[in-house]
Amino acid sequence: MTDDTAVATDTRPTKIMYVAEATAHGGRDGYVTSQDGHLELKVAMPPVLGGDGNGTNPEQLFAAGFSSCFHNALILVGNRAGYDLTGSAVTAKVGIGPNKQRGYGLAVALSVSLPVLDPDLATKLVAAAHQVCPYSNATRGNIDVTIVLG
Repeated sequence: MTDDTAVATDTRPTKIMYVAEATAHGGRDGYVTSQDGHLELKVAMPPVLGGDGNGTNPEQLFAAGFSSCFHNALILVGNRAGYDLTGSAVTAKVGIGPNKQRGYGLAVALSVSLPVLDPDLATKLVAAAHQVCPYSNATRGNIDVTIVLG
């Protein structure tokens, strides 16, 4: 449905309302903790990248954050338009691979399920959510983000 392209719109916050803080210990083979103690996770490289897979990884954490944030934006725009999005869901797939600058890059595929809405309305709400979601705004023009209705 959507293939992300760069847009010259300023999406920086005008006011910071909340700050999350997390600390990594040991990089991709260690652990992460949040300042408030709610997050304490072992981090490990997935087997496909040469690790033992005995822990979560940054891509899973990014997928969890993006999917929950996008879903909340979708619910927000749906509610503003008078729609109940009960039963909806958003799945994020985050891929990592080498880039042309000898570093690594990410790509995201979001799959949105809006089973109670007709496809045209669902498409409009997804497009509106993509403008509201902070993850969408942060990644726009930086990484490929594809959104499909499923």
